[in-house]
Amino acid sequence: MAAPTDWITLGEAAEILAAANIHFTPATIGGWARSGRLQSIKLGGRRFVRRGEVRALVAAPRRVRGEDVQPALFEDLGG
Repeated sequence: MAAPTDWITLGEAAEILAAANIHFTPATIGGWARSGRLQSIKLGGRRFVRRGEVRALVAAPRRVRGEDVQPALFEDLGG
């Protein structure tokens, strides 16, 4: 079995999102690609987007604990 490619069709991107209960049509995803919101390439008249970028759309945001933030970042805020 071949390893999955990093470039996927707009339909495959829609399936990844649908599996996370986020429903967009391939046409909508293509619009994001054309506008630059997603990196894409066009081959043989078909547009492809990066699998990792699509998965990142459904990934939970990373949380940072307050004690892990460098205190110097907030010196300009006064207090």
